[in-house]
Amino acid sequence: MALSLEVLQSRIGYHFRDTRYLTQALTHSSYSNETGAKNHHLLCNERLEFLGDSVLSLITSEYLYQRFSDLPEGDLTRMRAAVVCEEALASYSEKLDLGAFLLLGKGESNSGGAKKPAVVADAFEAVLAAIYLDAGAAEGLAAVSGFLIPFIREAVDRLPSAGGYHTDSKSGLQEFVQKDKEQKGVLEYRLVSESGPDHNKTFVVEVYLDSNCIGHGSGHSKKQAEQAAARDALMLFGIES
Repeated sequence: MALSLEVLQSRIGYHFRDTRYLTQALTHSSYSNETGAKNHHLLCNERLEFLGDSVLSLITSEYLYQRFSDLPEGDLTRMRAAVVCEEALASYSEKLDLGAFLLLGKGESNSGGAKKPAVVADAFEAVLAAIYLDAGAAEGLAAVSGFLIPFIREAVDRLPSAGGYHTDSKSGLQEFVQKDKEQKGVLEYRLVSESGPDHNKTFVVEVYLDSNCIGHGSGHSKKQAEQAAARDALMLFGIES
């Protein structure tokens, strides 16, 4: 960790009661794997990322719901997708220079992991969860909102008028399935395989509409692979993503 936690806490605008939450949020799985600990999967930021994803969605959804009281659900969904996608989260991380604080394994560090969008985006979500847990149930959402909303507000302000901006492929496919009476059904993304070293994994995902496979994609993160599978499905239906 090239810079101190105190520097990062100042940038976040939140000072932790228990900095172990923040340290874990900055610990990539490649680093925890190298410790050789039996429970190394519990020492990295993946569980915090899982929680942070939900916290991010809830706070962003409430912000958009309150700010755009005249927009329908579809526009709110597309707008949320645009400001919480991997690319957006990576840009928020860059403003904090979050990559400079990450604990990375040697392979991940040597391959430029501190600048990989997937890595820093996941760390940003983990930091959200760390703040939420450290502040406690009663104050957690307020604490995260104080940190997160300025990023979301700025990102929303840069969007073109509602309905005129690009939607990510997963949201586009979901919207198509919901609106098209012939295609209506349940979408499910299934991880088919993952290969390669920890610092350069490749994930393969298939997307199913009910029991039918309608798309296939790969990427260096599960999110990238899911987006690729959704784009493949949109192409199958003749829709530009």
